[in-house]
Amino acid sequence: MPDATENKVRFGLKNVYYAILNGNTYGTPVAIPGAVNLDLDPSGETNKFYADNIAYYVSSSNQGYEGSLEIAKIPDSMLKDVWGYTEGATSKVLTENAEVEPKAFALLYQINGDQDNDLFVLYNVTAARPTIGSQTIEEAKEPNTQEFDITAAPMSDGKVFAKTTKDTPKATRDTWFTSVFVES
Repeated sequence: MPDATENKVRFGLKNVYYAILNGNTYGTPVAIPGAVNLDLDPSGETNKFYADNIAYYVSSSNQGYEGSLEIAKIPDSMLKDVWGYTEGATSKVLTENAEVEPKAFALLYQINGDQDNDLFVLYNVTAARPTIGSQTIEEAKEPNTQEFDITAAPMSDGKVFAKTTKDTPKATRDTWFTSVFVES
């Protein structure tokens, strides 16, 4: 029989944050308001070795996740922190430079459940440049969103991802978005 205190379903995405990765440490998480959709697929391969006319040994590699994050509007802070946009001292105009490599970051987020909220962190995320676009206003104003592809690769110690459980202490949950949780 399922545990009555464990989530049976999950719905909703909110409290999305990024924290720049510097070596093996993380900066302070920064909010990305307006989360619309996070879509991640596992990355890796399954390899089969055949002997005795059967799949004698099967191995699977975990290369993290790949997918996309859609948000209402990318905050200027993220454009600067992750993609290296520079802001003119006087003009206050943000400029993208093709020579700048995106910085790796942790991605923290929350998915609501029927019993409790699940909190997640992807430890080593890189992001492709975001989409740019808009459309004309017709009968109704439909908000435009921005999207970018992300890859969450394993860290050098193998960590890819962490999530809370129904037994995660309140103190850990309460500080989830103030610093990146790393199991000691």
